[in-house]
Amino acid sequence: MNQRLARYVQALTITLSAAVSSMAIAAEFPAGPVTVVVPYSPGGGVDTVARIITQNMAKALGQPIVVENRPGAATNIGMTYVARAQPDGYTLYAASNTITTNKALYADLPFEPMQAFKAVGKIGEAPLVVVVNSTSPHQTLDDLVKYGRSHPGELTYGTAGVGSSGHMASELFARAADFKALHVPYKGGTPAVTDLLAGRLSFMAINPIEVVAHVQSGKLRPLAVLNDDGTHLLPDLKTAKEQGVNVESTVWWGLVAPAGTPDDVTQKLHTALQTTLRDPEVIDAMKKRGAAVQPGSSEAFKTFMDHETTSLSQIIKEAGIKAE
Repeated sequence: MNQRLARYVQALTITLSAAVSSMAIAAEFPAGPVTVVVPYSPGGGVDTVARIITQNMAKALGQPIVVENRPGAATNIGMTYVARAQPDGYTLYAASNTITTNKALYADLPFEPMQAFKAVGKIGEAPLVVVVNSTSPHQTLDDLVKYGRSHPGELTYGTAGVGSSGHMASELFARAADFKALHVPYKGGTPAVTDLLAGRLSFMAINPIEVVAHVQSGKLRPLAVLNDDGTHLLPDLKTAKEQGVNVESTVWWGLVAPAGTPDDVTQKLHTALQTTLRDPEVIDAMKKRGAAVQPGSSEAFKTFMDHETTSLSQIIKEAGIKAE
């Protein structure tokens, strides 16, 4: 056998071995626990949604699902960890808005998220609400806006991190209302809400999952919901548009796997997720937190993330938003 033929046979053997290995992984998947990495501290919106979903999704898969919190660096720590994980379906990422914004915010991000991950499926979304401490002098959205215009840079707002849904929503809100405020990023929504409750922040734009209990207890005052239809959790709360500020923003969630995960494995995960999203208990649990589930194909979720990446990257560029 000449050298050229030997090299060809060797390459063919490696290719066939890889294909057989991939089919074997898919056939037996899942043979053990699956880990879903949440890039925020425990107790926040993404963490809450991940735990609701994985509890039921584990039943569909027939294996435990462990939620692992890896907060920090505006979700880049958790995101990088999963991007570098073995593409076998056993390590997933609880994706939210930052997966579509961080490349525009961090030029040194060592990967392109839309290429580093493979869509499993969208979970759902919720409108964000603007809230202030109940002791705040700003009784209405108009009060907050007028103060922001007359005192540039004095208002502060907290978020779950740079590029998070709250960050982008607050930036869009401030731009639409023509005032400037100081961004204070945290490693998750929970510590930011803690400072808002303590009066150390002026306002937050946040998903209702994290604040509705504080609103109902009277500790926080809602000023507006950032969508067109309002939220059933706060039925008397007007939208920002109804109050003269043309802005709309939501927080969304989904599951992704490392790129290279076998299609059969991704399909099993997707099927389990769809079964979960149609479970009445899950639908009710999400609804109670102001969120709606959104079953759909992996391809539709990929298209959605691509669109978000393009549109939000443009906003980040135009607004000159920088990673603090």
